[in-house]
Amino acid sequence: MPKGYMGKILMVNLSDGTMEEQPIPDSVYEKFLSGSGLGGFILYNNIPPDADPLGPDNLLGFVSGLLTGTGSLFTGRWMVVGKSPLTGGYGEANCGGNFSPAIKRCGYDGIFFKGISEKPVYLYIKNGKAELKDAEYLWGKDAIETEETLIAELSKTRKPKVACIGPAGEKLSCISGISNDLGRMAARSGLGAVMGSKKLKAVVLDSAQKIEPANRYEIKALSQKCNKWVQFQPWFLSGNGLRILAALLRFLPVQTAMDGMLWKFMLRKWGTIALNQYSVELGDSPIKNWAGSNLDFTKEKSNAINPDTILESEISKYHCYSCPLGCGGICKGKFPNGETHKPEYESILALSGLCLTDKMDSVFQMNDRLNRAGMDTISAGGTIAFAIECYERGILTREDTGGLELTWGNTDAMQALLEKMIDRDGIGDILADGVKKASERIGNNSDQYAIHAGGQELPMHDSRFDPGFAVHYAVEATPGRHTIGSQMYYEMFRLWKKDKSLPRPWLMYLKRSKYQVTEKKAIEAAACSKFMNVLNGAGGCAFGAQIGVDRVPVFEWINAATGWNKTPEEYMAIGKRLQTLKQAFNVKHGIDPKSTKPSSRALGQPAMTEGANKHRTVNIDRMMADYWRQFNWNKDTGRPPEEVIDVN
Repeated sequence: MPKGYMGKILMVNLSDGTMEEQPIPDSVYEKFLSGSGLGGFILYNNIPPDADPLGPDNLLGFVSGLLTGTGSLFTGRWMVVGKSPLTGGYGEANCGGNFSPAIKRCGYDGIFFKGISEKPVYLYIKNGKAELKDAEYLWGKDAIETEETLIAELSKTRKPKVACIGPAGEKLSCISGISNDLGRMAARSGLGAVMGSKKLKAVVLDSAQKIEPANRYEIKALSQKCNKWVQFQPWFLSGNGLRILAALLRFLPVQTAMDGMLWKFMLRKWGTIALNQYSVELGDSPIKNWAGSNLDFTKEKSNAINPDTILESEISKYHCYSCPLGCGGICKGKFPNGETHKPEYESILALSGLCLTDKMDSVFQMNDRLNRAGMDTISAGGTIAFAIECYERGILTREDTGGLELTWGNTDAMQALLEKMIDRDGIGDILADGVKKASERIGNNSDQYAIHAGGQELPMHDSRFDPGFAVHYAVEATPGRHTIGSQMYYEMFRLWKKDKSLPRPWLMYLKRSKYQVTEKKAIEAAACSKFMNVLNGAGGCAFGAQIGVDRVPVFEWINAATGWNKTPEEYMAIGKRLQTLKQAFNVKHGIDPKSTKPSSRALGQPAMTEGANKHRTVNIDRMMADYWRQFNWNKDTGRPPEEVIDVN
């Protein structure tokens, strides 16, 4: 009977060029799903504890989701997994685009690489036949040039799908990622460096095997019902109206629970850039390397990133595979090929508010340059902000920077520094591996200005605004990620609508109550982690799920695809198993769970004295202990006991 998944993976040994198809038992899918769940299962059981992330024993896996290609919506995400050179633990990067179904159409749920090639190669799978081909002529090309070259050379009856690295990955930058669809990035965890260390320039897929769910008619009916929620779009505010609304909300002592439909309205109109000024005004956006506030990035400065202004350059909407929403966009401007992906909120704020620049043209250019180089925009922005503060405080001098005057808002210096980071030139070589490693190399107490969690730069959601972000920055096996959970995410997921054991949030509550440490908040945070493990196992998009699981039927789609009859509670139990597996991976590889707390500044330690987040402090130690207790891990160490680790 068709089950939605393909039932096997491909293991490629780059050291000797051999390849092996490995069947995966149905029981593994029932316990770990596919996607990042299957990826975590393979990594845990195959990477030795002393493996160098950039050595031959590390595995790099490209995995598709269980629901990808079944007719469900919002399920076109693909993930890259491996031991992270940035954090030293479990690494996972999530990406949209159109690469995910191509993996399954080759007959696999995942393609894994081990060993190291003697020379640059790319994997080419055509109609089920896999081969390694010479890539020396591609080495040195940027990610977009590489993709365009391979598509031009290999397009015959179909246009192949390509995932590849740029120069940052080739030069083993620990903040490099992997690109597809001309600039969509699996950016986090530094897995582009793992790909570069293996001398693997690209993965090119061109096959057409059918993906068969158990009940395609049920999936279609569920998708049609879901799409009605997606297409409903009333009149909505302007970009400036959003800024004014946020400024008014900032002064209220109370807030209401967030309904994901409001977020959907914003996404459909602008994409993630809807948050640009809105989040600055609320205090959700970290400013000036997390030391500033909305008072430093005033209306006059933030007007440069008004979402309405940015949309003026958008020439078409961009949809990832199976997405009815289309929050992406293609923009026209002064770029090498005249077009580029619309920068996301994270990229814009990392390169503007975090560094106090208000020149949107420069932000566009830096974003495009990073996409081409294959470098994470979040980590790059955080690293530049760190360098600027070190320069401001005299830790770095003009001689150190190669003559660059690294002052706040100096976009010319920022762009020049970015080139040095990509090329590993001078100070750029010190900064190319992120803020934690850079602070270790620079010394002189610079670590207090290096904002990260477990080695990964923090994203553009301030944990002093929503302490739920702080919890997930700290406790996830891949720390410092904003796509897993927060107090607001729990409200939008509406999981209590399906899992009746979960608490329903108050419709309205005092803002100060967000900072109270309670068992209810721990239950909600754990529920976010469990659910996102299920969603990432299915290949689902967090933005879609944030509309609410009563409107985007993730659990029902999985049952219809596989023929299973599991309850939401049973799927949440799978999510718990996956979270434990990933935590066990970190412990196995020597990561102390207590060491991944976000930097003190991001926790309000000490608290800010002005701005939107003044007087706000996050009690992260108690929150982490309460969270660990929800998974039956040791509340003092975060280590899962042997009896709760299920790896087979």
